[in-house]
Amino acid sequence: MAKKFDYEKSIARLQEIVELLENGELPLDESIKLFEEGTKLSAECYKQLSRAEQKITQITEIEKTEEGKE
Repeated sequence: MAKKFDYEKSIARLQEIVELLENGELPLDESIKLFEEGTKLSAECYKQLSRAEQKITQITEIEKTEEGKE
């Protein structure tokens, strides 16, 4: 079963990663791993936001169509 993506938790983790990387005290290998994790989280957040935008657009289009019928 696919793991459900949790946008809010991912954003919180991204913020944590940014803080850790900005701190500059991590070894290079760990920094690279965190950067890779952050990149993946960022891409998944972008996908979810795009899906949400598409859904909102669809809902808006449906409402406009229904208002025109009345």
